Amino acid sequence: MQEASLRDIRVAVVGYGYWGPNLARNFHHLAGAQLAYVVDQDATARERAQQLYGCQTATQLDDVLADPALDAVVIATPARTHHALARRALAAGKHVLVEKPLTMDVREAQDLVTLAKQSGLTLMVGHVFEYNPAVAYIKHVIDSGELGELYYLYSRRVNLGRVQSDVNALWSIAPHDISIALYLLDQMPEAVRCQGTSCLNGAVEDVVFLTMFFPNNVLCHVHASWLDPSKTREMTVVGSQKMIVYDDVSAEGKVRVYDKGAFRKGDVTYGDFQYKLHSGDILIPRLDMREPLQVECAHFVDCVRTGRQPFTDGENGLRVLQVLAAGEQSLRNDGEKIYL
Repeated sequence: MQEASLRDIRVAVVGYGYWGPNLARNFHHLAGAQLAYVVDQDATARERAQQLYGCQTATQLDDVLADPALDAVVIATPARTHHALARRALAAGKHVLVEKPLTMDVREAQDLVTLAKQSGLTLMVGHVFEYNPAVAYIKHVIDSGELGELYYLYSRRVNLGRVQSDVNALWSIAPHDISIALYLLDQMPEAVRCQGTSCLNGAVEDVVFLTMFFPNNVLCHVHASWLDPSKTREMTVVGSQKMIVYDDVSAEGKVRVYDKGAFRKGDVTYGDFQYKLHSGDILIPRLDMREPLQVECAHFVDCVRTGRQPFTDGENGLRVLQVLAAGEQSLRNDGEKIYL
């Protein structure tokens, strides 16, 4: 087989339902990659992909794993199928990109991480917001110390639909905000607490409220729901010197840096506690407007070609999964605080 460094990386996208078409589109148009296969059990989906991209199609993953020229498998199927499909692909010697969450079980995720390392293969998780230029900018501002002492973060990821029946809002929606928080703070929470309710389907929660407790008394609160009147994708980061609002659905000014803050003065021990407020300008930075998914797909192809460690590797996916699992445990125990 020709060396991967000298030819296009041949990719199979498995699952052409909700998110798979976006992945197929990006790999088709990506320089240095070739969309070789789309795998889906639905005949209409396969026909649509073949008409759009001229790629080969198949009904089962095993139909394409035997192709020695196939380099990588991209999995965009329901979350409960991720482990079995990713494991088969890794065992067949293929590099793997898995949509979030990596799996639905921490032990299964660890299994994939171990297998990828033992096989010398790329295992990457599609935490697409970590490839978003707006999130990267916020990370830069936090790391620079410009915000001062970091107090807390909170996010709202809500809209009306797409209602799920197999996973709750914690597993379906909140992984995005968990991955963003872990990336921005560069550490794991010490504990989590989660509460939610089932309004439409008694089997799954349509709305959840997740709180992550980070070191240095930093809180991060996540509200996730598919039962809300408006589509909101917003995160606020509050510091003592400045504050940031990130609005992902805004057509203009996705990031706003507020020169506003409040910090303590005096010695609180002797009752002389005072605080100071300040308010200044609002900065709207110019951002790279490339599609984050395009950046993610290009990074995956580069990692396959060069052997570099992915930015959102299996360990990254495992950390997000550990928070999700603790949140689920808390949810099942009436919001009990669960320590990681």
